[in-house]
Amino acid sequence: MIAPTGRRAESLGPALEAVLPGAQVLHFPAWETLPFERVSPSVETMGRRLEVLWRLREPSRMPAVVVTGVRALLQQLGPDATTVEPVRVKPGDVLDADELLTRLVHMGYRREELVEHRGEVARRGAIIDVFPSTADAPIRIDLWGDEVDRLTEFTVNDQRSSNDLAEAIVFPARELMPSDEVRARAAQLVADEPWGREQWERLAEGTLFDGMESWLPWLVPPGEPRLITSVLPDTAKVVLVEPRRMRDRADDLLAEEA
Repeated sequence: MIAPTGRRAESLGPALEAVLPGAQVLHFPAWETLPFERVSPSVETMGRRLEVLWRLREPSRMPAVVVTGVRALLQQLGPDATTVEPVRVKPGDVLDADELLTRLVHMGYRREELVEHRGEVARRGAIIDVFPSTADAPIRIDLWGDEVDRLTEFTVNDQRSSNDLAEAIVFPARELMPSDEVRARAAQLVADEPWGREQWERLAEGTLFDGMESWLPWLVPPGEPRLITSVLPDTAKVVLVEPRRMRDRADDLLAEEA
């Protein structure tokens, strides 16, 4: 379901849940940033977008309804946004702590001494703390050797473990990640588009920096723009809310970006 604005789309969620009891309704948010603004969208926004795209790929986890606004509809998806897999952890799993940390950092999580905000990860001996991009509370992974001995939420204020969890699903904290494809494309742009040399070199080196998502339009292979409609199943039905206002809003957004 597509509405003219993100605020209108977000307000439709509770209304749909009221008339569709038991149905999963997810909101696909737009970035809060303006085109080519040198700041990144919020960690939560990027994580929730990636969660929706992940759920749309598999019928068993597909939501009944996805609501979104025109801005989110028109935004290109990153090269790996439609294939990314979250980190899934359960008590009893066997994992390598170093590999897990490396993967989380690659997914955009920042290493800190203490985890206090979304998108942060910390390690203290056999304990790994991480605040998932889509979670309301951080999680703690207690290891016994290579086995997950306990999986809990914890509170930021006193850093104490609270509720036990049966499973944790950790989505990336970045929508644009320095994959081999992205780095190769950025390296090519150093020669093709020299005006952005400084940014292309940072991306080619795999560096994470604030505002890197604003360069995404150049990093998508030519002729292959991907929108959320590109990943909808063939059986999906698209509902337009206030089509005329949507068209006007789309024209304004495209003009602004141009």
